[in-house]
Amino acid sequence: MEEILKQLPQQAKEAENENKKFFAKLKKRPPKHLDILMQDLHDEEFTKTDCLTCANCCKTTGPLFTDKDVERIAKHFRMKPQQFIENYLRIDEDKDYVLQSVPCTFLGADNLCSIYEVRPKACREFPHTDRKKFQQISNLTLKNVAICPAAFNIVEEMKRLLNK
Repeated sequence: MEEILKQLPQQAKEAENENKKFFAKLKKRPPKHLDILMQDLHDEEFTKTDCLTCANCCKTTGPLFTDKDVERIAKHFRMKPQQFIENYLRIDEDKDYVLQSVPCTFLGADNLCSIYEVRPKACREFPHTDRKKFQQISNLTLKNVAICPAAFNIVEEMKRLLNK
């Protein structure tokens, strides 16, 4: 996995222009079966990919925390939401709550999440490759292919299938 993660940013960079063109075309004319295709590609990839051997998303980026996330996680820690915010979060340039630092505070050395059961929505849904109306999140996907080997593989397979 280390070797894959080492090569991933370069592979994503090499595919970036092709991916941008592909997603622009996809946005204009999404196939009727895109949501079903993406769900199938996502499910298939995650039979082969074990996030616990990677955790690159947790090591290199931080999720957005919604107000509901903050309330749920604060309750888990038996603290007030404001106390959780002060201890763990900051407000970014988009006025969103994000972690004060990466890697994620809640990531263990074994790549397990110490708040897995109450983790933020953004973590539960990452890498968002099974999301409905997938074509609407192309900018996010372009970022995720450089972070997540599974997202990279899913996009490559999607291009292969849809460019026939």
